[in-house]
Order: sequence, then structure tokens, then C-alpha cells
Amino acid sequence: MNAVSAGNDLIQLMKDRTSIRHFHPNATIDESEVKEILEIAGKAPSAWNLQHWHFVVFHSQKAKERLLPIAYNQSQIINSSVVIAVLGDLQANKKTDAVYDPLVQQGFMTTEVKQTLSNQIDGAYQDQQFARDSAFSNASLAAMQLMLAAKAKDYDSCAIGGFNKEQFVKEFNISDRFIPIMLIAIGKAAKPAHKSNRLNLDELSTWL
Repeated sequence: MNAVSAGNDLIQLMKDRTSIRHFHPNATIDESEVKEILEIAGKAPSAWNLQHWHFVVFHSQKAKERLLPIAYNQSQIINSSVVIAVLGDLQANKKTDAVYDPLVQQGFMTTEVKQTLSNQIDGAYQDQQFARDSAFSNASLAAMQLMLAAKAKDYDSCAIGGFNKEQFVKEFNISDRFIPIMLIAIGKAAKPAHKSNRLNLDELSTWL
């Protein structure tokens, strides 16, 4: 497959992705496929390559049943094949050594450059609002890539913002380092997506 053909396939995949709310309850997804989707999601871009996300995987029916009341009993939670909770990392600056030390050891980055980046990162993370904004924006990039990866593997998905985040944190013992961003239900569509309308590009863009 040449680059143009691959690009056209990707564009079509993005056009075909829709939010599915009704899944086949008997459809399953292997753990290996879930891991592959998460690995692809982890290729998403992030500020300073700090990878400001953490995934909590609800793969078993028992786990999804625990999540169900926290997500206001939405049927896609229990009928999907897997639900991924996407969390944002409020302390992504603590990943600096893990991200950059291998590059220094392999000769792709000097110690001086690493120290400069570390100073920039630590300075930025003195601002709690910056840390929160970065957690949301960067984890959301991974979430979108996750849904596209699922679609590429012929699974459908639905991003869910409607859940009790305080209860989620308490029920699943989430560290205060992380903030819940969204849930993503993944499975096989039992019904087509609801018809939706997209605003005209002129309403959504400003050209200067």
C-alpha cells in the first residue's frame, strides 16, 4: 500500500468513526487486542513527550458492573466489550527521567539539553492550573487516538463524559496524581449511531 492509499484509508476511517451507544452484549475483545489499541493510543503526541495519561481497563463483566452505577447506569458500559477510563496525569513532570534518560544513554540527547528541558518542565509545573490543563489536553489526544485505533481494528466506540468522577476516584482508589477525563466504551455496534449534524466550517474556523 502506497502512502496516498494509506492516507485515503485513514481519512475514510476518521469519517466512518461515530459514537455508538448500543453494543452487542455478547461480543468480546481479547486482552491482546486491548493492549494493542492502548499501545497505539500511547503513540499520541504530548507536551515534552511526557505522555500525560493513564488507562484503567474494565475488561471483565464484574469490573464493568462495578463501574455501571458510577456511570449513571448507561447501557453501553455493561454491553460493551471493554471500557477504558482515560486519566490525566497532574504530575507528568515526574516522568522526565524515564522519558529522557534513555535518549541520553543512547546518545540522542546531551545531558545539558535534558537538564534544560527538566528545568522548563519543573518551572511550568509550579502552576497547578497549567498542570490541570495539560492533563486534560494531552490525555484527550490519547483518547482520540484510542478511538481511531479501535475503529481501525473494526471496533466501535463511545466517549463518555457523564459519570461521577468523585465516586470513580473513591471506588477504584485512584491516586490524587490523576484526574478522570473520560470513559471510552468499545465493542461491536448493535445499532447505527444517532444521526448527527456537523456545523458549517465557516462557523468553526477563522482565517487570518
